[in-house]
Amino acid sequence: MKSMYKIILAVAAFVICNGTVQARDTAGKKNVTYLDAVRFENREIAKDGREVCLNMDIILDSAKIRTQHTVSLTPVLVSADGKQEKAFETVIVDGKTRHKVFLRREALDQTDSARYSAQAIIKRKNRTEQEYAYVSAVPYSPWMLDGKVTVRECVQGCADCGEGTSETVLESPVLPKFIPQWATGKIEPAPEPVKRREESRIARLHFRWDRYDILPSWKDNSTVLDTVTRSIALVKDKDYISITGIYVAGFASPEGTWDYNIRLSRNRAQSFARYIAGHNDVADSLIHVEWSGEDWDGFRARIEDSDFAKKDRIIDVIDTFTENRNLCERKMMRLLTRSEYVWLLRNIYPYLRHCTYRVEYEVKNFDLGEARRMIYERPQDLNLSEMYKVAGSYSPDSEEYAHAMAMAAKYYPHSPAVMSDTAAAAIARGDAASAVEILSEAASLMTEEAMDRGLTGEQAELLNLYGTACAQAGQYDTAAAALEAAAKAGNANAEHNMSQLLNVISQL
Repeated sequence: MKSMYKIILAVAAFVICNGTVQARDTAGKKNVTYLDAVRFENREIAKDGREVCLNMDIILDSAKIRTQHTVSLTPVLVSADGKQEKAFETVIVDGKTRHKVFLRREALDQTDSARYSAQAIIKRKNRTEQEYAYVSAVPYSPWMLDGKVTVRECVQGCADCGEGTSETVLESPVLPKFIPQWATGKIEPAPEPVKRREESRIARLHFRWDRYDILPSWKDNSTVLDTVTRSIALVKDKDYISITGIYVAGFASPEGTWDYNIRLSRNRAQSFARYIAGHNDVADSLIHVEWSGEDWDGFRARIEDSDFAKKDRIIDVIDTFTENRNLCERKMMRLLTRSEYVWLLRNIYPYLRHCTYRVEYEVKNFDLGEARRMIYERPQDLNLSEMYKVAGSYSPDSEEYAHAMAMAAKYYPHSPAVMSDTAAAAIARGDAASAVEILSEAASLMTEEAMDRGLTGEQAELLNLYGTACAQAGQYDTAAAALEAAAKAGNANAEHNMSQLLNVISQL
């Protein structure tokens, strides 16, 4: 009976033991890791020139490595998006028996390549203090910025059987991307104590051939003259405007001699001036008469825009004989057939017999209430300071503010203040390329001639802003040249921005 009891116990014990083994097989092997027992201290991760260096102390004091285990520790630099990575050198830690196997294989020249490429192979002496000073570097690439460094562990048992892999984050983020802090100053609108304005127009009056008297009923002269009267009245009748002069010029077409056409253009200009004085209640003292004879500039422009077959040859003659227009006309006539000359008489010459007039006037200064009204009625009569005051009286996100700044850009596009503010707005919305285009005039300030003359404080600041815009648009060489020129002119912002630019370039 007792023997039967022993047999039953033995069978039960076998079943129980067999069940435990089966459960372990079903669950699979346990993942072995020593990472929790390894410390990585005094970590330093930095960019040095075109390399990224990793320095740290690997502390093994608490790691009890099984005698048959080999532990590989590989630091890896991973990009912020996880799509790219670069491994530093591996450190291998051997258990006692595994290290002996390694030495035996080494003697037989049978060591695997992974061990040959490792930075160090360490025999772990359990229950002792043990550390390794790790120093490694990899080539730098911009994708590494704002990335992280992890340590990947691979544990192998006897016969190189895999026992487990693990990973831990060592540092995150690393190599922070440099965010430049660009320094720019405010350029104030230039003062305009006296607001001088002018409006120029062409009066294409029809004159009978060889005549200079004004004939309102001839062809469409009445329409032209009405336009002249209205345009002058538009200025003259404003109570805040004072006309300071009306300048009239007369022109003739090239038929006839130069001297004859000089007299003809003078007589036409004087006739036109008398008409203006008599029909617009303007004092004679305000009217000034000029004449230029034959309008060769107008002739050249119109023939160039035409589809005339011989226009290139005609233009060559015009450009060659600038000092003797009588000879120029004779040379031109030799190139033309009769029908070609008739074409010029009908299609080009009538437009050369004309007068121009320019009204110059002064505008009073406006208070804010008046300027707010004028920004919509006649913005051209506001100076830039008045426009800025109007803009400043509204919220920057308002339609009124946007309109005032748009008018400033329209009427004062080359003002340093306008270029500066318009470019700054483009940069603020992420459009650095447009800012560079807006500030392109500043490039002329980098010439040797301009530097020899010396830059004003306003010019230096404009050049500084141009440099920062180029930097943000990726035009680093131009940015450096602009900032260097501005710094030489004494602009402190440019000196600061040059250091910012160098930091940006260092991370490329």
